[in-house]
Amino acid sequence: MTELLTRRKILTLAAVSTVAIATAGSQAWSQDAAKPAAPQPAGKVDEAKLMAAGSLKDMVMGKPEAPVTIVEYASMTCPHCAHFSSTTLPTIKEKYIDTGKAKLILREFPFDPRAAAAFMLARCAPEERYYPMVEVLFKQQEQWAGAANAEEPLLQISKLAGFTQESFKACLTNQKLLDDVNAVRERGASEFGVNATPTFFINGTKYSGALSVDEMSAVIDGLL
Repeated sequence: MTELLTRRKILTLAAVSTVAIATAGSQAWSQDAAKPAAPQPAGKVDEAKLMAAGSLKDMVMGKPEAPVTIVEYASMTCPHCAHFSSTTLPTIKEKYIDTGKAKLILREFPFDPRAAAAFMLARCAPEERYYPMVEVLFKQQEQWAGAANAEEPLLQISKLAGFTQESFKACLTNQKLLDDVNAVRERGASEFGVNATPTFFINGTKYSGALSVDEMSAVIDGLL
């Protein structure tokens, strides 16, 4: 279990942070494969328990009534999470989320203070800008996650979502929000066995690692 993130750590954005990398292998599929097999699941959890309300409101991408629910536990400084966001999610969104077949819920699992800070900023943005801000944070991950001073690039990204310097500082000093982000992570670890990112639960079945389009499509298609 990783140490709880504190407000003091969040505010020390100038310190060099080690980027946590989830060690999850990815399986290559042949381009000639007619129908890729679904990836091997890593277990199953109680879906009702998984979907029960937590310390933070679930941010849903897609229609709430979609038959397939994808819950992703991610860290904003995780390169594999950024890779999934930029290479797999756009196609999954087009094929399944925009068509009402699936919905996505992103949950916070920060491994370091910078990841927690990025999640806090996304939560402080207007609700309709939550996922667009998450997308930009992942796309520009190298610019802020590995910077000697992360505050300036994070501030510039936040301004695109309507933040001022004052609201930026207020967000990062919101102890209640930080406590809630920590609680989401601790619940994911203690109740659902999350210990690496990204970890997905698709209708309650657990999959570890940044799934490819073919892998996630095979799982979703098997549920439709």
